[in-house]
Amino acid sequence: MNDLDRSHDPARRSWVESANGHAEFPVQNLPFGAVATSDEELPEVVVAIGDVVLRLAAAFDAGLGAGLPIDPAMAPFLLEQLMEESPETWTALRLELSDALSDPAWTPRLQSALLPRAGLRHVLPVQPVDYTDFYASIHHATNVGSMFRPDNPLLPNYKWVPIGYHGRASSIVVGGTPIRRPHGQTLGPDDTEPKFGPSRSLDYELELGLIVGGTNALGTAVTAEAARSRIFGVSLLNDWSARDLQSWEYQPLGPFLAKNFATSLSPWIITADALKPFRVPMPVRPDGDPQPLPYLQVPGDHTWAVELDVLLSTAAMRERGDTPFRVSRARFEEAMYWSPAQLVTHHGSNGCNLSSGDLLGTGTISGPAADARGCLLERTWRGTEPLMLPDGTTRRFLEDGDEVTLTGRCVRDGAVPIGLGACSGTVLPA
Repeated sequence: MNDLDRSHDPARRSWVESANGHAEFPVQNLPFGAVATSDEELPEVVVAIGDVVLRLAAAFDAGLGAGLPIDPAMAPFLLEQLMEESPETWTALRLELSDALSDPAWTPRLQSALLPRAGLRHVLPVQPVDYTDFYASIHHATNVGSMFRPDNPLLPNYKWVPIGYHGRASSIVVGGTPIRRPHGQTLGPDDTEPKFGPSRSLDYELELGLIVGGTNALGTAVTAEAARSRIFGVSLLNDWSARDLQSWEYQPLGPFLAKNFATSLSPWIITADALKPFRVPMPVRPDGDPQPLPYLQVPGDHTWAVELDVLLSTAAMRERGDTPFRVSRARFEEAMYWSPAQLVTHHGSNGCNLSSGDLLGTGTISGPAADARGCLLERTWRGTEPLMLPDGTTRRFLEDGDEVTLTGRCVRDGAVPIGLGACSGTVLPA
């Protein structure tokens, strides 16, 4: 895995001064996003660098990427074009961006292509045609299983097969979009018949989204050898969940209305190239656990060292100017039983045609400690252990006006830290 290049050099600095020492977007990161400058104009692809963004089409007009197989005339679709190309092309563009943004000779050519990040209107960086959500954190699976099956929290298949379900792509929204409290059927503990109405157990889910690159033909499997090269990048993901709807409707076919009303995706895609310095081995499986079947044995498999936070701010807290309360902090590399590449190869092992821009959620990311649980279902143990906020109020599940923000950062010795941005959503009344 020693394939770092000059774009990862900790000594590299940018002529964009705000990038040097930036907590999230130094020149070693360079994530992709999309912004709309007006309601009439088509969105355009941008690259975050410090406190500004580089308009990619304008950079191409200035001479960047001249030898790459990307048509700058298709400006709104530059990212889609890039994801269809090979990982070698992804790396080549990153190197050109890194070189240009660290070489003062490019300053007069690119200065006019920079825009302040503050105040930009973000849109989805990709428009996923398909969305799949996994259940890959063993601590999350064990906690949830313990609530319903205390003597047998993990079903027999969990350690053999990555569990997932197909979600709803049309209701994926960019982070910052308000989330309307959903309606659905619920059955209360004392009810003999279900009722239709607003969810009273609305929850968030701390996840990472894997953005797929390339396309395999229908009927052609994604092999373990090819799986890692199909991950273009990652984004923060919040798969909002209505737990009271879910508990009534999920059997026998799994999530439906409890999940399809909204999923928030961060405005930024952190590329797999940017994450290379933060690759770490997957946790060693406990003695007695089965080894993955051969098709799931990924050569040189790894995960990433990512620290993830969930912040909660109530309407009253924001009115007073209070700092958001950190509900949990989890480490991605400690939480997952299945690696990112294993999720990809399992999804495509039966010949499913994974397409460029498809979104694969990891499932809720939870660590072993109570303050590392990635949703309120776990954090409050199904509402029986209310969360105490600094102002003395409590939460079992989300109330109207609550704002949830997911953040993430990668830190490792010998590498410049990078951030994943933020993914926020405020709950609106039903």
